[in-house]
Amino acid sequence: MWIALVLIILLIFLSIYGAFLGSQRAKNFFNSLPLSVYWLALAAVLTTGLTAFRRLVRIPGLLLMHIGCILILTGSMWASAAGHKLQKQLFGIDKIPTGTMTIYEGYRENHVTLQNGKQSKLPFSIGLKDFQLEYYQPEYLQIQTSQGQGWNVPVKTSEEFPLGDDFGTVTIIRTFENFKMIIDGDKQTIIDAPPPGSNPALEVQIKDADGTVTTRYVFERFPGHIHPEDKFLMSYHRVISDYISKLQVIKDGKVVAEKSIEVNHPLHFGGYHFYQHAYDAKAGQYSIFMVVSDTGLSLVYAGYLMLGIGVFWRFRLRGFRFWHLFTKRSQDTYLQKSKGE
Repeated sequence: MWIALVLIILLIFLSIYGAFLGSQRAKNFFNSLPLSVYWLALAAVLTTGLTAFRRLVRIPGLLLMHIGCILILTGSMWASAAGHKLQKQLFGIDKIPTGTMTIYEGYRENHVTLQNGKQSKLPFSIGLKDFQLEYYQPEYLQIQTSQGQGWNVPVKTSEEFPLGDDFGTVTIIRTFENFKMIIDGDKQTIIDAPPPGSNPALEVQIKDADGTVTTRYVFERFPGHIHPEDKFLMSYHRVISDYISKLQVIKDGKVVAEKSIEVNHPLHFGGYHFYQHAYDAKAGQYSIFMVVSDTGLSLVYAGYLMLGIGVFWRFRLRGFRFWHLFTKRSQDTYLQKSKGE
């Protein structure tokens, strides 16, 4: 019991230390050889406790709590890189522990880049059917003068925004998701081109106080393009709220599954979870996915369920039972005193 107590106290300090390491460093730390020995020792002590202390087996709450902890540790070790190697050696199960995939919109891929830089193949392909960025509303046109005055103009087409008596007004005429200029001789045509491609822009009309009207184009990815005679420096600002990838699973030449995924809403198929990890911030033409094996996950979930039930059984139901006995004895004492009187 003292060994288990020391190991549990050590776990508290290890958890606090790991919280300051960051995700990748913490992962390497908790999968290191000394910590692997520690996890095995903790699991062994908890398992031995079930045979050494018969009371743990007789009391359901304590039994569920201990088995839950053992399942969580076992599932986590089975899901580690060392656990995947052991599965391959013992059972011939060859799964990718974790890696990343980069897929261009309209294409499919089955190669996964591992953490060591090598590549491995999935038994099926993942296709990126569509990629979308969503933005917080409203979007803003930021205007600034050389004297330091500034305005944030909500992006609403055809609405005139006053800049004061000295500067006139500004009106957003059009918005573009993919601005393109087509030049045919002396003729210039500006269009909002269909995908693929992304070049967000605004067509802005500036009306000076004297009535002079000029038209400027403001680009989100190329701020600061101004003419020498311009009074303003304008920039187009959009804040991304979410990015969504519509994925297809292709196996034997057929689409067998389809799902739109976003952060914390992965696709699960064939023993893997596919998480939205990153994307092409410049042109939005490809998306990067984190591929994670689901090995051991069912054991971990079962362990947490048993641990939760065990804690509830041990403390909550025990409290109900104690309160019931306490009130019953209080009533009996009251009745006895009443009869004696």
